[in-house]
Amino acid sequence: MGQAEDTEIIDVVGLILADYEDNRSINKIDINNQPDKQAIVDIVEKLMKILYPGYYSDKVYKIYSLKNNMPATIEDIIYHLNKQIVIVLKYCRRGKNTEEKDLEAEARKITLDFMRKIPYIREMLDTDVEAAFEGDPAADSRDEIILSYPGLFAISVYRIAHELSLLKVPMIPRIMTEYAHGITGIDIHPGATIGKYFFIDHGTGIVIGETTEIGEHCKIYQGVTLGGLSTRGGQSLKGKKRHPTIGNNVTIYSGASILGGETFIGDDVVVGGNTFIVNSVEKGTKVSAKKQELKYSNSAN
Repeated sequence: MGQAEDTEIIDVVGLILADYEDNRSINKIDINNQPDKQAIVDIVEKLMKILYPGYYSDKVYKIYSLKNNMPATIEDIIYHLNKQIVIVLKYCRRGKNTEEKDLEAEARKITLDFMRKIPYIREMLDTDVEAAFEGDPAADSRDEIILSYPGLFAISVYRIAHELSLLKVPMIPRIMTEYAHGITGIDIHPGATIGKYFFIDHGTGIVIGETTEIGEHCKIYQGVTLGGLSTRGGQSLKGKKRHPTIGNNVTIYSGASILGGETFIGDDVVVGGNTFIVNSVEKGTKVSAKKQELKYSNSAN
């Protein structure tokens, strides 16, 4: 490049750097005191190893043994998760007079309380695997489901994030579920409540909002939205029930939208594809959209 081009490049660099001096929310200069997204993703991947031992384990070991290899993985998760929780607690309580030692003690307690939940999470996931195997005739084995089904992966990450959310951990649960969202196309908010034997078939395009409640033995197909009626209220809606409640033994077929915090779908309901529901549905009901009129044209005729 010539001298004129170099000068122009220097001017552009200066222009952009000057723009960082404005007090915009998208500016973040202090990168050392905010949660590390990649570190949180690494924690999720290591958690998958202890949730599904033998399925996600490292292949670097010539001899794999739960007793020999798993303790190191568990201790590694505890260390790094505790570190990230300390960071998010500090980050979200800026300006408050909280002693650092108190935050560290709180983070340690949260971390250990979460790790004690691992057997419970595994119990829930075992029911989800069973629901997928019993609900999908295309599944050849439970191994296939664990290793390849995006729906189970999204549910697994959700169940991790949900327990952290119940422990009032900020930011980290959402980073986890958005990581799964990016991989699978399935968007489950960590605040949602989902019962046992939950099966997501295919899955792409599913949205499950923060205050959604789903019972046991429910099955959801691709493109389903369990959402809010309106977000115009913005932050004033925080903490309010905005998303539907789904009973037990409910099947929701592809493309259905069920919206609103006062919408209740009773037990044993079947919701047909491409339906739009904003009112409650009684137990045992089958909901379907009116049959579309199809029009065919053939240029040869």
